[in-house]
Amino acid sequence: MHNTGQRSRFLITVTCFGLAFLYIPMALLVFYSFNYSKIVPVWGGFSTRWYTKLFESEEVWSAVILSFKIATVTACFATLMGTLAGLALVRFGQFKGRTLFTGMITAPLVMPEVITGLSLLLLFITLGDLIGWPERRGFTTITIAHITFSMAYVAIIIQSRLAGMAQDLEEAAQDLGAKPFRVLIDITVPLIAPGMVAGWLLSFTLSLDDLVIASFVTGPGAVTLPILIYSRVRLGLRPDINALATIFIIVVATAAFVAWWIMLRQQKKRELEMQMSSEEG
Repeated sequence: MHNTGQRSRFLITVTCFGLAFLYIPMALLVFYSFNYSKIVPVWGGFSTRWYTKLFESEEVWSAVILSFKIATVTACFATLMGTLAGLALVRFGQFKGRTLFTGMITAPLVMPEVITGLSLLLLFITLGDLIGWPERRGFTTITIAHITFSMAYVAIIIQSRLAGMAQDLEEAAQDLGAKPFRVLIDITVPLIAPGMVAGWLLSFTLSLDDLVIASFVTGPGAVTLPILIYSRVRLGLRPDINALATIFIIVVATAAFVAWWIMLRQQKKRELEMQMSSEEG
């Protein structure tokens, strides 16, 4: 009993240190975003001047809009393709080429981003020389690159979700005469919907956060937000970047909370439906 209490205190202490290590820098970033001084570490008084300058910057807003467009398209296509890949790995059994397919799906997870970015750059240059597409690197090339590695994460999430899910409902629907596509749309997709939402959010975040791969496959006039931030931070810390990061922290935290709330409501709804069906039975 005494050992259990010591172990609990140790785990709580380690958890608190881990959370502090993660969130204290974010809190400092938010704090210094309201600093009046141009020198970030020197406190010059509370002010929102950097937020005003941030909203007046066309360069920043152009990068924000481009990054959000890329992240949205990437998340949608990566979720679709990753879901199909996960379904194939779990539901299609031991098909020919399964080992190769699994390796190709998981390769982007372990491949260094520098290698991925360089290989995609060479691919786009070769395609441009052979067929004239893409004419220039920008939105399209960045989106394709982000889909390439994001769909691997979605496939793993969907695969894990399906592996732990019984097939009773799907088999019952097929026994009642439902076609495979109907079973997929009416039963399988609603059951794996939380995993798809998680995959979409993860793909969106990975795309919005990517710097290395995007820097390889972008071109003149297509500056994403991470590239813009990196180019500015190289010249020194700037309060307007702190303000921009603070806004993103708020947006991401709000989106994560909304997603958690929606998934919690869906889970409670399913539990209530299962309870009602068991009572009726």
